[in-house]
Amino acid sequence: MRQKTYIVEDNATIRDNLIATLEELAGIESVGTAETENEAKEWLRNKDQEWDLAIVDLFLKQGSGLGVLEACRNRKPQQKVIVLSNYATADIRKRCAQLGVDAVFDKSNEIDALVDYCLSL
Repeated sequence: MRQKTYIVEDNATIRDNLIATLEELAGIESVGTAETENEAKEWLRNKDQEWDLAIVDLFLKQGSGLGVLEACRNRKPQQKVIVLSNYATADIRKRCAQLGVDAVFDKSNEIDALVDYCLSL
């Protein structure tokens, strides 16, 4: 079964490449995207039956991915939220864990691990 995936990423090139890569290699189905915190929070709340996986960047055009993560705290148990960021430091990973994130991946060197994670769902 393809994971219905919502992607929160403000860089169009990264977002488009990520969608293409994950659709081809990990069997995800992109159901929407957002570039801002407010747009992401609204979609995730209003479409809570329409996604299985959310992939969230931390730095957005407006707001922060941390706000998106906070808004996802009360998601259904089967819904997974992961962070994909260039700033996957130990402190960021700890903060994400506190917000209930299922996994954190570094954009620069953990894309293979992200694909493997998506395949494992």
